[in-house]
Amino acid sequence: MRLLIVGTLDGQIGAASKIAMDRGAMVDHAGTIDAALNALRSGRGAELVMADVKLDIASLIERLKAEHINVPVVACGIGSDTEAAVNAIRAGAKEYVPLPPNADLIAAVLEAVTEENNAIICRDPAMEETLNLAEQIAPSNAGVLITGESGTGKELLARFVHRKSRRSDKKFVSVNCAAIPENLLESELFGHEKGAFTGAIARRIGKFEEANDGTLLLDEISEMAPHLQAKLLRAIQEQEIDRVGSAQPVKVDIRLIATSNRDLEEEVRLGNFRKDLYFRLNVMNLAIPPLRTRPKDIEALAEYFAEKFADLNDIPRRLLSEAARNSLFTYSWPCNSSGGPYRERVRN
Repeated sequence: MRLLIVGTLDGQIGAASKIAMDRGAMVDHAGTIDAALNALRSGRGAELVMADVKLDIASLIERLKAEHINVPVVACGIGSDTEAAVNAIRAGAKEYVPLPPNADLIAAVLEAVTEENNAIICRDPAMEETLNLAEQIAPSNAGVLITGESGTGKELLARFVHRKSRRSDKKFVSVNCAAIPENLLESELFGHEKGAFTGAIARRIGKFEEANDGTLLLDEISEMAPHLQAKLLRAIQEQEIDRVGSAQPVKVDIRLIATSNRDLEEEVRLGNFRKDLYFRLNVMNLAIPPLRTRPKDIEALAEYFAEKFADLNDIPRRLLSEAARNSLFTYSWPCNSSGGPYRERVRN
């Protein structure tokens, strides 16, 4: 998740940042409320704002609401400042974290926000079956291949598996194999040494090392080039990687999850995907049914988004008409996701 820290936190920024990063968060810092809003407007975004209680928390929350920036705020301050803590909560802060920062408390706050942001909406038995299987296999270290049409929520399900695993307190690192150019993907995954190629001005740690002890998601793995498939296979088999430009292997311990919207067995038959790699990845398979086959989830999603965008735009919530429901159930729903917070109906 991405965390934005606002203010000085009474000199505890470094400690709070380290705790958050150790829990897998990416941390940005803004000195003032204006700087924080500029950072959020710029597209860098954040899933959680941790703000110094000495700042005007009420003003920050009101300005976030005015610009329809939907991000939870946690206030931080000296533990003995009870009045400031109460005022921050009254202003709309989700939580108050006393300083100096407590690692377990910050980890709990980050976990709660992550679960809310990545919960899976589920009412339909077809999706319930997939989630039940995911929960059963999560505690093992076996590789998982998640398949399903584009937009069915494969990354959300991968995060669900991570949260239910024994590695849930470690990092979850995601790489979209389709979004990174082939000539950069090797360095992205395995890292590189200084001088390994033009522009490699310093050593860079790859995603395998970044995810060490945690979970690595290779999203849309069917897009990976054949020569990288061979290197990936070796990394899985040997539990070690070679940085580009290095002759010294690096040991890694990760839980690997891969996703694909293609039929990988067909890709193997066509010669586009290595058969041995396919079997290494497909130790456990989770197939997400398309949304059009899950009518109860269609209804749940429609209600969720109707409420969400009503709240974001400060307009009254409205119930779906019968005509709207009929249209929803007769649509084919290509490329639609199935994730988002939805009160008691979510699976965390």
